[in-house]
Amino acid sequence: MNKNVVNALRGSAAALVLLAAAGCQSNKALDEVRAIAQGADQKATAAQNSANAAATSASSAQNTANAAKSAADAAQSTANQALQAAQAAQTSADASNEKVDRMFKKSVSK
Repeated sequence: MNKNVVNALRGSAAALVLLAAAGCQSNKALDEVRAIAQGADQKATAAQNSANAAATSASSAQNTANAAKSAADAAQSTANQALQAAQAAQTSADASNEKVDRMFKKSVSK
């Protein structure tokens, strides 16, 4: 619940107490209205606490997601570097094989 709803519930509970005090003839009825108002206030407070906990959980989840994205970005960067190194190694191996083939062909042709 948002703060406006909680405040409205609290205001309604206070209004009930005032109306009951003005219109009730017995203390018992007034006590009952007070109990209802206190219960409404407690429920409003609990709802506000629950909303705050949910917001904290959402913030924590966002932080975890951001950390996971950073880790994934770092892993992608490492993978790209490994790919470049592998391609360079393959190019070097191809050049070496080509040299060996040329040397072999020269030695056979003599």
